[in-house]
Amino acid sequence: MTQDAIRIEGLKKTYRGGRGEPEKQALKGIDLVVPRGSVFGLLGPNGAGKSTLINILAGLVVKSAGKVTIWGFDQDANPRQSRASIGVMPQELNLDPFFTPRGALEVHAGLYGVPKAQRRSDGILEMIGLSDKAEAYARTLSGGMRRRLLLGRALVHRPHVLVLDEPTAGVDIELRQMLWANVRKLNQQGMTIILTTHYLEEAQEMCDQIAIINQGEKIVQDSTANLLGRLDARTMVILPDAPVLALPDGPGIKATLRDDGAVVLSYHSQQTSAEQVLESVRAAGIHIRDVKTEEADLEDVFLALTSSASQSARSIRA
Repeated sequence: MTQDAIRIEGLKKTYRGGRGEPEKQALKGIDLVVPRGSVFGLLGPNGAGKSTLINILAGLVVKSAGKVTIWGFDQDANPRQSRASIGVMPQELNLDPFFTPRGALEVHAGLYGVPKAQRRSDGILEMIGLSDKAEAYARTLSGGMRRRLLLGRALVHRPHVLVLDEPTAGVDIELRQMLWANVRKLNQQGMTIILTTHYLEEAQEMCDQIAIINQGEKIVQDSTANLLGRLDARTMVILPDAPVLALPDGPGIKATLRDDGAVVLSYHSQQTSAEQVLESVRAAGIHIRDVKTEEADLEDVFLALTSSASQSARSIRA
């Protein structure tokens, strides 16, 4: 058995243009490997092709070319097995308003052919915190409760892979914490998680590996730690004892003065050491009351990679 939860090779999707418009190539030959047991981040700006890729995995969109294997099952040769291996929590709140939470889980389990004796609707309702709303109509649930129900619905057939498409969009802090606690628990039990989100701090905290796609192409796939290490930009913030008369100066150091009187020093760790930065501060006659350092985060990496890819694409078209 392969060690890959999902393997995608040369995946392409082209949508036909309407009313004389040209075709839209949403995916342009993407190769992607999601390791088993990982929490995998699939990131990209709006229109990058994330939703198309997820819908192809879920069997909702027919690919134009390429190969998709889910939990060892080729999507073309074994469509039922591959579809049964994956559960998707969609971004849209697509619930029948006249079903109760328990009824929605039971119907969804039936669609996947789960025998009644093997269904675990009550256990799922307890996990997502909806036991007390089990018989309430879905239309009476709050937006956060409906999003919890979407998670429960994706789990009824015990999938090996769970896809979370913008799971925390528009939810409060309490629900977000509950969701991530459940995701960590499911992952510890062996479930592979694929996460798409615009909250990059969540991806940085949760994901083992991350792939970034833009304009239908994969820009990069690597461990979160390696991606963060790509940018060696550092920032040192100095809180001085007295107003600053002269800014520090030195090779590879950019100094600015904030409105609150703090001195912000930007540098690259591979070129300039923290000790050199501090020496430049002392040389400028600044007495340090407090100091803190900041490293590049996933948002910095994301913006750097997607902006450079967009510039390359524009230069090619030109």
